[in-house]
Amino acid sequence: MDLTATTTVRRPVPEVYGFWRLLENLPTFMEHLDEVRTTGEKTSRWMASAPFDRTVEWEAVVTEDVANERIGWRSAEEADVANQGTVSFVLAPDGVSTEIHVRLVYDIGAGKLGKAVAKYFGEEPSQQLDDDLRRLKQVLEAGEVVRSDGAPWGKRARKEFPQRPAQPLTTEERREVLGV
Repeated sequence: MDLTATTTVRRPVPEVYGFWRLLENLPTFMEHLDEVRTTGEKTSRWMASAPFDRTVEWEAVVTEDVANERIGWRSAEEADVANQGTVSFVLAPDGVSTEIHVRLVYDIGAGKLGKAVAKYFGEEPSQQLDDDLRRLKQVLEAGEVVRSDGAPWGKRARKEFPQRPAQPLTTEERREVLGV
């Protein structure tokens, strides 16, 4: 599967590049990504949620790193999900913002059947990528991913579908969210 997506973030290129290059930041906006841990100068360990309550893990290698321009990577040979990609950072025409161009290539397994099953369960890969970039924009511009009262717990909320209509939190829910 070959996916591309683009977004524009109203932040300078060095800030956007630096945020992405610190790989541990990626789970803050990538919905299915649970953890990224840097293991070496160009290597990292990734863990992600997959359909049917599965977890997939892999080692990744940075194949290209041009400061403030581009990052490229590929999964190591034994990856649960073989993947590779690039993310490019381009100064937007306004002279202030950053255009982010992402290209991902990966094997979701089971060919067309795997893609159809994933789509049926709401896991359509191109939509996931678009949603991830929308959340990145929120993190970099607003400092957080904006969530409705119907999904105050972020990633935990996907296990609670169908979500209830937006309404004020109960006293107990408010305590849990605030950690009180």
